This record gives sequence, structure tokens and C-alpha cells, in this order.
Amino acid sequence: LTYYTPEYETKDTDILAAFRVTPQPGVPPEEAGAAVAAESSTGTWTTVWTDGLTSLDRYKGRCYHIEPVPGEENQYIAYVAYPLDLFEEGSVTNMFTSIVGNVFGFKALAALRLEDLRIPPAYTKTFQGPPHGIQVERDKLNKYGRPLLGCTIKPKLGLSAKN
Repeated sequence: LTYYTPEYETKDTDILAAFRVTPQPGVPPEEAGAAVAAESSTGTWTTVWTDGLTSLDRYKGRCYHIEPVPGEENQYIAYVAYPLDLFEEGSVTNMFTSIVGNVFGFKALAALRLEDLRIPPAYTKTFQGPPHGIQVERDKLNKYGRPLLGCTIKPKLGLSAKN
């Protein structure tokens, strides 16, 4: 499978991600972008016997465009499209685990950062949402004009075990 497909035309139903990638020395940016698309979708380091049971082309992420970051040496924006079939409906956990889960430790990259994510209406409609509506949740939290995200605070995120 090839994960770098510059001829790919994105669909309205694709989840689109923009990653800032810094390839390791000697790794071409196209290979780094393809590695991100592969590792965050259907790629694996070994042959899996179940690969022959389905068309992975239907599920794989595709790095469809790479451009240099102006003013930054050896940094690129890799644009990756993910088909909705890759994700469980109504599960933000599944989506984020796939897109940003394991890929950040990939050896072909010196650095990686998710810069932007476009989630299409076809996917957001599968989420139940808060029972009273987003405005009630924002009013309770007194938080407006920004996304509301939650995560488990762990020491590896900058806090000591005591804190």
C-alpha cells in the first residue's frame, strides 16, 4: 500500500488533518508524510494475516499534500485524509486514538505536531452530544469561543505525581 497519494482528491466526508512534521535526517518529506498516514490508520510493522480479508484501500489514511513551513528548516505540513469507515461512529475517543495515538513516537520523525483537524458534518452527526445542548454546557462552565476538550491529567503531561 502506498500512503503518499498526491493525486488523491479529498471528499466532503473525509476527516482532514494537518501535521507539522520534522523528518529524521535522510528521510524525504513524502516518506515522513506517508509514515504519518500509515501509522495513524492501517499501517503496521509486520504482515498481518487478516490483511487479505478486506480492502485496506477503503480504510487507509492518505497523505495527499506536503508543503514546507515558511522560514523553518526541515519542517513540513503534511495533509492527511482519513475515510470515515476507519472510525467508530460517535466515538471521539476512537477518532483521537487513531489519529494522534501512537504516531508521535514514530522513528522516521524527529518531531510531529497536529496543527489542524477538520471533522466533517457526516461524522459529527453521529455524536449524541450533551443532553441539554452545548449552550447549557458552556453556560455551566462559563467557557465560550473555544473548543471544550477533556483529558486525564497524568504526570507525563508535565505535572509531578504529587501534583
